[in-house]
Amino acid sequence: MKAFLRGLYCSFPLQLFLLHFKKFQVLLFFWFILFSTVNGTFMKSFGADSLYLAPEYLGNVNALSASFVGVSIGIFIMSWNITTFILFSRHFRFLATTSNPFLKYCINNFVIPLAFLIFYFFNAVVFARDKELMDAWHIFLLVIGFLAGLVVIIIISLYYFFRADKTIIRRLAPVISNPQLFKAQFKKGDTRATESRLVKVEWYLNSILKLKKVRDVSHYSREFLETIFSRHHFAAVISIFVAFIFLIVVGFWLDNPLFQLPAAAGITLFFAILIAVSGAFTYFLQSWSIPALVVIFLILNVLYRYGIIDPTNKAYGLDYAKKEDRPEYSQESLMALCAPSHVEADKANMIAILEKWKAKQNSPKPVMFIINTSGGGNRSATFTMNVLQRLDSLSGGDLMKKTFLITGASGGMLGAAYFRELEKEKRNGKTINLQNRQYVDDISSDLLNSLFTSFVARDLAAPAQRFSVGTFEYVKDRGYAFEEKLNSNTRGLLNKQLKEQYNDEVQAKMPLMLFNSVITRDGRKMIICTQPVSFLMRPCYDTLRDADVDIDGVDYQALFSKQDPLNLRMLTALRMNATFPYVLPNVWLPSTPVIDVMDAGLRDNFGQETATRFVQVFDDWIKANTSAVVLLQIRDRKTGGWDHPYESGAITDIATKPMLLLQYNWFKMQEYGQNEMMSLTQELLGGHFHRLTFQYIPKKEDAAAALNFRLSKREKQDISEAMMSSVNAGSFDQFTQYANGSHPHSITKKDE
Repeated sequence: MKAFLRGLYCSFPLQLFLLHFKKFQVLLFFWFILFSTVNGTFMKSFGADSLYLAPEYLGNVNALSASFVGVSIGIFIMSWNITTFILFSRHFRFLATTSNPFLKYCINNFVIPLAFLIFYFFNAVVFARDKELMDAWHIFLLVIGFLAGLVVIIIISLYYFFRADKTIIRRLAPVISNPQLFKAQFKKGDTRATESRLVKVEWYLNSILKLKKVRDVSHYSREFLETIFSRHHFAAVISIFVAFIFLIVVGFWLDNPLFQLPAAAGITLFFAILIAVSGAFTYFLQSWSIPALVVIFLILNVLYRYGIIDPTNKAYGLDYAKKEDRPEYSQESLMALCAPSHVEADKANMIAILEKWKAKQNSPKPVMFIINTSGGGNRSATFTMNVLQRLDSLSGGDLMKKTFLITGASGGMLGAAYFRELEKEKRNGKTINLQNRQYVDDISSDLLNSLFTSFVARDLAAPAQRFSVGTFEYVKDRGYAFEEKLNSNTRGLLNKQLKEQYNDEVQAKMPLMLFNSVITRDGRKMIICTQPVSFLMRPCYDTLRDADVDIDGVDYQALFSKQDPLNLRMLTALRMNATFPYVLPNVWLPSTPVIDVMDAGLRDNFGQETATRFVQVFDDWIKANTSAVVLLQIRDRKTGGWDHPYESGAITDIATKPMLLLQYNWFKMQEYGQNEMMSLTQELLGGHFHRLTFQYIPKKEDAAAALNFRLSKREKQDISEAMMSSVNAGSFDQFTQYANGSHPHSITKKDE
């Protein structure tokens, strides 16, 4: 037994496994991310596990989509083997005396990859059965597809190294067969080979099922063994370079849906590149790797600082060329934009639109609806579309006619914008059934595949490719890929510029839409609209009592008046509204100093702040010309802040809780503050102001749809079924009464 345990401990697979934890532990970080993602612990609330366990390609989860993930996992495993082979081979000099050293290394380095594959298959089968609602046959096809992709890429890789090994042997054969030449090139002396003191190996797997004892290599010179290893290292680096060239080619063809890989494949390829680059740096630069990285970073920083390189994402449609006309972003310039004269002119313009809206209603004092929709990726977009379809049906097809304003954040605005465009097409004579479930399928379609593939193939690998919006050119990146995929999912209806919406909005033929985003420089809100909205740039206040209320919002159209603001693509406005950190690039705007914006949810995830301020500004007109204004709030989470409480479950939470507390409770704290604004608005308008809330409440708390840009079949089904909850049923009943002209809550205690 003792001999068995010693043999096991001194075996190459176990020693190699332990060496990964002794040296270069940073490479294990990528395995940790993969394991925790598949397990559903890493970014669980964002649905990262579904990207791996149910990969989607060309809109389908099938054997083909699984094969792409199999290929990417195979590339990752081979990249990891190549990199660690380069880093660790000096500890196992006996490999140089074997045939096909790299193959022997891969066979013995099986512990972590095999453990991952077993873990992956178990979780993938359970996920496909429970979340994608697949039967046994389709699950079997997914497994076969994944294995096919994995095996193919491993066979290709090993075939390459077989050929490389033969080439190395052929080139060294004349030297080995000639003793004098061998001694001349590889003198023994004090450079004889010795095994590493870090590890002790006695046995290794010569093939999958065959053990072999390690040969003594002390009679070989170190120079000879290192020559063999260096030639294998060079072959490994060449394979990495070929894979990188392949990604560049993919980047050039990425506009074709065939090249838009499953998101999991894109993420895994990114990890493979990071591992490969680290191996290449170590191979070529040895101990100079870190200093070289520092120098590269400093050079890139200088090039960026002086505008020689520009990796920033742009607002497609805006003019970035005329640097001399860029507006100043300062307190003084913003105060000038919302000077009293500008505010009064903009209010007069908006009142004229309100009058046109009123003239189209069927009552002298109609009910005005304002739609708020929350952020939440495809989850919120899908729930919003479901709710709007139901509301439109209950209103007899007049929802958009009775609605004056739509605002919100992120995914919810994607759904609302798509519904608004569908209603416009119907009003213009197209044969469209607004209650068709196909439109729910459209807006719930995957947005991640093209985004992550673009990140790997374009942002990291391929040279810059350009496209045009009008006379202006921009670089294609993952922001562009997101917009193009959204455009495809929504049948091209959102591929418009703001100026194309101007006439319909100014004539009140369609609801006004406010696209918000957050300026990272100071947290102010960027408000994008076809109409001037300087009256929304700061809170309503009593000028006699407080004249120093600062600006907390920026009228996009006023600030960028010289940059063709209405030339902006609607798709870009939606992306700026939904720029989730890291997933999508921040959008940089042509101001002095340059500012960038990101997701509206950081400031107002429910759209309620903007809506209540609008109502406060026009409270006199609303009270005089409407019988009520009803805020239709569509939320992808429960009200009251009761969902996902931050609970301590480990001793480490004592240290991490202060840092993560704000992140976990960010949206809840927004809600608490906005409830206070709601109360003040109701006090201001009395019985004129009401709110109806529609909430996505999952059947099971642990099975809620994830907050990302991809949904499983089970998640889509759960969102649809949430429409029938008792909370939403009550709100739909009240909406029906408002839509028919009766006011179930028009008499308040104050009125009594």
